[in-house]
Amino acid sequence: MKIKTKDLALTTIFAALYAALVIVFSPISFGLAQFRIAGALRPGISKKWILAFGYGIGVLVANFFSPLGPWDLFFMPIMSVIAGLAGYVVAKRFGQNYFVSGAVTAAIIAVSLSFMFQELGIAPMIVAILPLFVVEQAVCLIGASIFQLIGKRFKWWQS
Repeated sequence: MKIKTKDLALTTIFAALYAALVIVFSPISFGLAQFRIAGALRPGISKKWILAFGYGIGVLVANFFSPLGPWDLFFMPIMSVIAGLAGYVVAKRFGQNYFVSGAVTAAIIAVSLSFMFQELGIAPMIVAILPLFVVEQAVCLIGASIFQLIGKRFKWWQS
């Protein structure tokens, strides 16, 4: 499988933008009540599967600033790639729909985060899942809406 230069550039930009947004908004990007504005980028994965890897790399870089240690450095980047790829695969069945991709990705991330918080002794999964699910879905809904508007004028994913 050959990766186009444009796709590599988009992936790099995606990773850098995700990490930068998390770091700039770090007071609200970490912890049980996290609100990652950078998560609004995730629906873009619906158009290019390779962006799932940019997402994972962005999470890895951003999580160097996390107070949650190794779980955030290893588990969450892996889960982010898995969530992104799952979002892409499901969205592909719905015409590469941003909203579908965002919903799937957000659901997987909410479950992953709540599991991590339980394992770290921060909060039981049953307590963490609902607020995380709501916030993750809201961020992806905002992102999908923005990508939808951009996509009407500019086909950024095409060669």
